[in-house]
Amino acid sequence: MRIARFAGSLFLAVSLLAIPVPSRAQVAVGISVRIGPPVLPVYVQPICPGPGFIWVPGYWAYGPDGYFWVPGTWVLPPEVGLLWTPGYWDWDDGFYIWHEGYWGPEVGFYGGLDYGFGYPGIGFYGGYWQENTYYYNRSVTNVDVTVVHNTYNTTVVNNNTTFNRVSFHGGPGGTSARATAQELQAAKQRHVSMTSVQTQHQEAARTDRALLASVNHGRPDVAASPRPGEFHGRGPLIKGTETSAKPADREETNRPATNPSATPARRVTREDRPPSLRPPDATPANPKLEQKRQKEVEKLRQQQDVERQKMQSQHTQERQKLEQNRPNQQRQDELQRRQQQQDEQMQRKHDQQSQKLQERQQREQQKEQEKQQQKPPKGGKPSQQ
Repeated sequence: MRIARFAGSLFLAVSLLAIPVPSRAQVAVGISVRIGPPVLPVYVQPICPGPGFIWVPGYWAYGPDGYFWVPGTWVLPPEVGLLWTPGYWDWDDGFYIWHEGYWGPEVGFYGGLDYGFGYPGIGFYGGYWQENTYYYNRSVTNVDVTVVHNTYNTTVVNNNTTFNRVSFHGGPGGTSARATAQELQAAKQRHVSMTSVQTQHQEAARTDRALLASVNHGRPDVAASPRPGEFHGRGPLIKGTETSAKPADREETNRPATNPSATPARRVTREDRPPSLRPPDATPANPKLEQKRQKEVEKLRQQQDVERQKMQSQHTQERQKLEQNRPNQQRQDELQRRQQQQDEQMQRKHDQQSQKLQERQQREQQKEQEKQQQKPPKGGKPSQQ
C-alpha cells in the first residue's frame, strides 16, 4: 500500500510539473498572462443617464483572442450604499494577474491606476451615499443637473507632477502604489461581485472584434458607453481617439484630456461638501487658514512625488545595469526584494509625514474653532454663565 501511495503521489507531482507554467498560474489565481496590457486609452465620459447610476471605468480584460477593451459605463449598484472598486492587473514574478473589481461600502485598493472620473489612483472622489441618495461630484463626473439634482462640487487639488496611462501595478513600468490603511480595511468588508449586467457588458465586449487590442492597437473606437452593452447604435459613441487633446498630450496623460473631471483629487475640504456631510456644529472655515492648509498639503506631496520619481529612476538604472551583466534568477530576485524594501520604507516615511501634517492642521483647526466660539455674536455681548 505504501508503494502504491508513493507511486500515486509521484504520478501526481509529475503531472503537475507537466502543466505549462501559465496554466498552473491560472489554476492557482485565475487569469494570468505573460504579456502586459496596453496603456489606458483616452476618452470622454458619457453623461450620466439618471440618478443612482455609478461610473465603472473601462479596463483591459483578457480572452481567447488576447486583450480586449471593456468600455467604461454607467451602472446601477446591486444595493443602495455600495461603491465600485475597479479591477486591476498586477505584475507578479513574470506574470500579469487580474484582480476582479467588486462592490462594497468603501472603495478599496485598485493598483494605484489613474482611471480618471473620480478614480485618481488612491481613493474615490466621484460621489458618496447619504442614506438612500447618491450625490455626484460635478467636478469629476459628467452630470446633467436638469436630470440629476443631487450634486455638489469639490475643491480639486492636483498633486501630481507627471501623468501616464499605465494599466498595471508592479513590475517594470507599472505603478508602485501601496494600499493605504483605509484601503486595507475596505478589503476586509463585505464584497459583492459585479452584477449580471456588468458581466453581460464584459461578454459583449469580448465578442466585439473591434475592441480587441490586436485589432485597435490599444485605441478602441468605442472606449466608453452611456449604458452597458451600447457600443453601437443607440446613444452617443464615445471615441477613444476623438478628443481635443494634442497627440503629445495623449501620450502624457492617464485621464481624459478634454474633461476637467479628470484632474486627480486627493483632498476635499469641509466647505466643499454639502451641508449633510459637515459636522453639525461646524463653524465657517477660515479662508486664509484653508488656503494655507492646501498649500502645505500640495507642497508636501510635490516633495514626495519628487522622491518617488528619483527612487524609480534609480531602480530602473539598477535593473538595466543588472540586465547588461546577464544575471541569474537569484540576483534578479535579490534586486527586486531590495528595491521593494526601499519602496516600502519610503512609503512608511511618506505616511508618517502626511500623518504629522494632518495632526498639526487638526490642532490649528481646533484652535480656530475655539476662537470663533469665543467671539460674541454681531450686535451682542458674550453670554453670561
